[in-house]
Parts: sequence; structure tokens; C-alpha cells
Amino acid sequence: MKTLIYIFLGLAILTPLVIKFLQHRHLYPFMPFKYNFRRRRVTFAKVLRLLNERQAKSIIETGTSRKGLDGTKSDGAATIVFGKWAKRNGAKMHSVDISEDSVKGSRAAVEENGLSDVVTVYLEDSLTFLERFNEQVDFLYLDSYDYSKTDTEIQHKSQVHHLEEFKLIENQLHQDSIVLIDDCGLPGGGKGKLVVEYMLERNWKILIDRYQILLVRK
Repeated sequence: MKTLIYIFLGLAILTPLVIKFLQHRHLYPFMPFKYNFRRRRVTFAKVLRLLNERQAKSIIETGTSRKGLDGTKSDGAATIVFGKWAKRNGAKMHSVDISEDSVKGSRAAVEENGLSDVVTVYLEDSLTFLERFNEQVDFLYLDSYDYSKTDTEIQHKSQVHHLEEFKLIENQLHQDSIVLIDDCGLPGGGKGKLVVEYMLERNWKILIDRYQILLVRK
């Protein structure tokens, strides 16, 4: 009887730990196991494989990671994740954001993680930045203009903004370019609603359609 009690007690203690472990969405061994990327894990992992396969050298991110690696479960910490990949593979990353606080936090995280030589964080409107960027882009990550789950006006403005971003940099993309759009699995179609529609009409295809949408050329 005591043995059964001990077994049940052990299961009661272990079950929450097992559930927590199964819900942990890591990018190990690329990132330390402790970091949980939750709903972005699948798309991030696929992008990292594509970056390797296509030997990317130029990365642009709109909307920077203001919390650094403290934000892996919230905003994804993409600046650090893809900045780390860039450092390992001789690439360069450009991250742009209009918020002074976000840029300040991101720059501090970039320096803390030893990425200042490969990641540049710009304090600027992304549309202005993209309009004057004249280099080839291998990976484009769109994550600017905060979205709202309830305010339809903000939803539309965010969607239009992301479409405008893509149009400004479209000519710098090539056959092997990779495009990832954040915050798509949200009410109203998310950030990618308009830009994905536009891309699908122009010889792009969806590889993954989840919380984030990942696209490549057909």
C-alpha cells in the first residue's frame, strides 16, 4: 500500500514537470536549452536551416528585439537569434526600429551577446531605411508596427505598413531570398494579411503558415 502511495505521490510531483518539459520549445543546440521560443520555434528552426542551405550573407529585420534574450517567449528575440547565426556564418544583420526605447534595449542586448561587429541597430522609420537600402537581401524579417487584437484601425495600419515595407525592398530580393513575417496568427489576419496576399500573386509560396508565415520563391 505504501508503495502505491509513493508511486502516486511521485506521479503527482512529476506530471507538472513533464508537461512543462513537453511545452518547452527550444532551439538547442543552436541556442541554450533554457530559452523557450514557444510559437516561433518551428519557423525559427526552419529559417536557420534555410540560412545554412542558402549561405545567406545579408539579413534585414524591421522591428528590433527590445528585450534581448529575455523576450524569447514574448517577442522572440530574433535580433539575437539571427545575429548569432550571422556571426557564426560571416553574415551581416541590419535591424531597424522607430522606438528609442526599443533601440536602446536592443543595442544593449547586441553588445551583451558580443554581436556588435555583425549586427547594426538603427533608430529610424523602417520605410525610410528600406527605401535607401540598395544591397541584396538574403533574409527579410518583418516585425514592425505593433499589432492590436481588438482595434481594427491599428490592425489595418499595421498590415498596410508591412506591405509598404515589402514593396520598398522587393527589388533587392532574389530567387533564394527568405521572408518571415511575425504576428500573423492573430484576429483580423495579423501583420502579414496584405503582404502575403501581394506576395502570393508574385511567384512566392508559403512554406509554413502558423503564428508566423514563412515564404520563399516558387
